[in-house]
Amino acid sequence: MWGHNPKNVAFIGDYLPRQCGIATFTSDLYLSYDSFIPDSRALVVSVNDTPDGYDYPSEVRYDFYQHDHNAYKKAAEFLNSKDVDVVCLQHEYGIYGGPAGNYVLTLLRNLTMPIVTTFHTILKDPNEDQLLVLKSIADLSSRVVCMSEKGRDFLINIYEIPEEKIDLIPHGIPDMPFVDPHFFKDKFGMEGKQTLLTFGLLSPNKGIENVIRALPRIVEQNPNVVYMVLGATHPNLIKHEGEVYRDSLKKLAQDCGVRDNVRFYNQFVELDGLLEYLGAADIYITPYLNPAQITSGTLSYAFGCGKAVVSTPYWHAEELLADGRGVLVPFGDSDAIATEIIDLLSDESRRHQIRKKAYLMGREMIWERAIQAYANSFAHARQERMSTVNNQAVYAVGAHSSLVFKLPVVRLDHLFRLTDSTGIIQHARHHLPFYDEGYCTDDNARALILALTLQSAGLGDQKLAKAADNYCAFINHAYTDDHRRFRNFMSYDRRWLEEFGSDDSTGRTIWALGTCIGRSADRNTVTWAMSLFEKVLPTVVSMSSPRSWAFALLGIYEYQKKFNDDRLAKTIERQLLDKLTFRYTETATEDWPWFENTLSYDNAVLAHVLIRSNDKHLVDIGLNSLRWLVGLQTSPHGQFQPIGSNGFYTKGQNRAYFDQQPLEAQSTISACLAAFAATGEDEWHRTAIRIFKWFTGYNDLGLPLYDQQTGGCRDGLHIDRVNQNQGAESTLSYLLALADLYTSQRQRSDVKPVNVAMPAMLNG
Repeated sequence: MWGHNPKNVAFIGDYLPRQCGIATFTSDLYLSYDSFIPDSRALVVSVNDTPDGYDYPSEVRYDFYQHDHNAYKKAAEFLNSKDVDVVCLQHEYGIYGGPAGNYVLTLLRNLTMPIVTTFHTILKDPNEDQLLVLKSIADLSSRVVCMSEKGRDFLINIYEIPEEKIDLIPHGIPDMPFVDPHFFKDKFGMEGKQTLLTFGLLSPNKGIENVIRALPRIVEQNPNVVYMVLGATHPNLIKHEGEVYRDSLKKLAQDCGVRDNVRFYNQFVELDGLLEYLGAADIYITPYLNPAQITSGTLSYAFGCGKAVVSTPYWHAEELLADGRGVLVPFGDSDAIATEIIDLLSDESRRHQIRKKAYLMGREMIWERAIQAYANSFAHARQERMSTVNNQAVYAVGAHSSLVFKLPVVRLDHLFRLTDSTGIIQHARHHLPFYDEGYCTDDNARALILALTLQSAGLGDQKLAKAADNYCAFINHAYTDDHRRFRNFMSYDRRWLEEFGSDDSTGRTIWALGTCIGRSADRNTVTWAMSLFEKVLPTVVSMSSPRSWAFALLGIYEYQKKFNDDRLAKTIERQLLDKLTFRYTETATEDWPWFENTLSYDNAVLAHVLIRSNDKHLVDIGLNSLRWLVGLQTSPHGQFQPIGSNGFYTKGQNRAYFDQQPLEAQSTISACLAAFAATGEDEWHRTAIRIFKWFTGYNDLGLPLYDQQTGGCRDGLHIDRVNQNQGAESTLSYLLALADLYTSQRQRSDVKPVNVAMPAMLNG
């Protein structure tokens, strides 16, 4: 059975370090599954009770705020893209937003994989909302899990869930040896003491005051008794009342004359610490006030560790402590508590018998067995699947008046001319593909970004979609698992010419993968891209090229259009922004506000990524540096004049004016449109249009680079002529710039067109 268990399981619930019983359970469940299922690739999606979230461990791949309704759908999209086999939802009404926590239904309805839900609270008398939510969750789940027979009875007879859909899996517990309490007592200074223990988040419904009231009688018979009350005050109680309840218990102990016999440990303990406290206890007490508790994790832990338990008869305790496995006392009855504890402390044989019965039954509850039961439930659940269909709205760009620059029609003739069943050919001689120089991943990544940009702007068709699949396949083949990056150059006979490519080619390919995830409406494509994106993204942090960081950041930004709460992407985003900012602070001066001492190729992308960072300080740096770069690359006559590739421009030296490359125009246009989106200042949009006209003849030579006959773009401006070759990089740069302008218009269709009429004079 183990060999067939689902490996890619996503656990949804709250999670440590949040102080909550469900958080502890979800953490134990994940860690146990990861430990006991060979080759497990499980992950966690955590729901937060605070917008800022928590400092989670690495297994929490995604988190979202419980009261953000839209975030539930985003979380579902994230999981759908992860090729998850099964989702395991931890359900408790209070950890999800909406009436009776109904926001979680949005998440479940949008998932495409089977769902197994563990119900931690099953009410005997639910209100209408509670009843509807639990029944709806059960309807959307392939299997449901409860932890007690009474819970199963309620699910069948109150919530009308089919019996065959329910799996009874006891609350998992750690596999702790059956030890003498004296082994641990010295750790807490309890040598020679008889110890009573209650643990869990402190709140008035725990009935601790009834144990304190019982202590005078107990201490009279057993002067060396100490009652250990372990647990932080419940966060919700702290928020509204502070430590009023804890202080009232301390005062009660003083009033009862047992102050020295009660020790409060105001801390939220994790598993290792908890086991030591449990190990030191002679008797464990759960004096809860309400019978309506279907599951108690604290009781399960103490019981399974072989403690003698005294408890009030709430539902879970009645079931677990039956047949002499513990002692039940009436609710709120301090005298009964005193009587039973005195008897157990004086009758070591009886206490040991109870401990042994509990411990033996607890072997059926250890996590290894619980996980096997969960794995069987997951395997069963995979027989059913749900699906969703995502529709993408189509947008048509309207025409503008003749006084306003009108974007050219998007023509893909030359793109398709360069594209074959392998991918896009790297170079051309004039308009013809030049097979001798084969393919490169850089250009296939650009081509994929273009295809997705056009599709998201409503300008795609079946032919473009087929070409996009070829670009994806090329990227897929370019990946090398040995290095977790991409090879770049391939000969026309499909031989790779290097072990792995440049940092920049890998960074650009990450950009393409992020665009796949953020923009594609095809779930298969998104799932494929997600797998590669996650494998390669962490490698960028160790790369030395600022452009590789910037390309990867563009990929992260595209990815975050769909999955804004992915913690891995957020972490790497922050690291890359920090690295880029450090470069800026090390190099920038008042007259050279830039990231490097040399302006080379694709310069504007460095400012672009800061502008899109949503960090005001970084946005300001990006805008200032881009403004400087644009000014530097504007001729006295107003046309775009990019840094030339024959020498570039090193600070303090003469700049190169030629050859001028289409890539520089595209990169700067994209950055200007990002500045326009960030600031709303029309000047940035006018600048983008002015730079775009470089392709159509508003340049130093007054000659067009775009070829209206072929639909291709020439490879650049020499000092005296246009390079007549129409390779992939140049054509893709033109088309990407045009696609970005169409996208900008589409996104701001409600804004009046910007007056960017062509000046009468193209040259001085």
